[in-house]
Amino acid sequence: MKSLDEYLHDAEIAHGHLCAGQVLGVRLAMLGLRTLGIDDPHGKDRKRLVTFVEIDRCATDAVAVVTGCRLGKRALKFRDWGKVAATFVDVTSGKAIRIAAKESSRSLAQQMHPEVADKNQQQMLAYREIPDDDLFTTQRVQVDLPAEEFPGYRGERVVCEICGEGVSFRREVRRDGKILCRACAGQSYYTLVNQ
Repeated sequence: MKSLDEYLHDAEIAHGHLCAGQVLGVRLAMLGLRTLGIDDPHGKDRKRLVTFVEIDRCATDAVAVVTGCRLGKRALKFRDWGKVAATFVDVTSGKAIRIAAKESSRSLAQQMHPEVADKNQQQMLAYREIPDDDLFTTQRVQVDLPAEEFPGYRGERVVCEICGEGVSFRREVRRDGKILCRACAGQSYYTLVNQ
């Protein structure tokens, strides 16, 4: 694995700026990899890891940089829970660890560096220094990954009987003997607008 400073440099380039969330994300991902014994996530270990992130903020970009997990490679999974947390799954061993930033880290940063007026700068500095146990909670967890969740899975592609769009990775809804995409089954995140 690279050093904290090397990953922070990479995260800054990938994200466009360096902020407290990037520092948390890098540290969180480094801890997850160390805990699972994954030391080369971009090389020999790149197919061993699936990562679930729980927020769509800066920390998630940093987690992706450190782990090498990407949505397009099906190794990064997003669960919109609004938490600075991630679960790292070693698909070879089945071991998994969930790591979450402690809410107390904000006040700890303020206590550690009251001389720094800018909150983001204060947190960036402290988040580099705070020991893992004071910055994060860790939990051993079990994640059941069905075949369609694995990177490289090539499953059946079906066609929605209403809109005609293709649906991959068993994401269809089967209702009343019909195959539907989630939108046509009433689970859409968008509403059609008449033009």
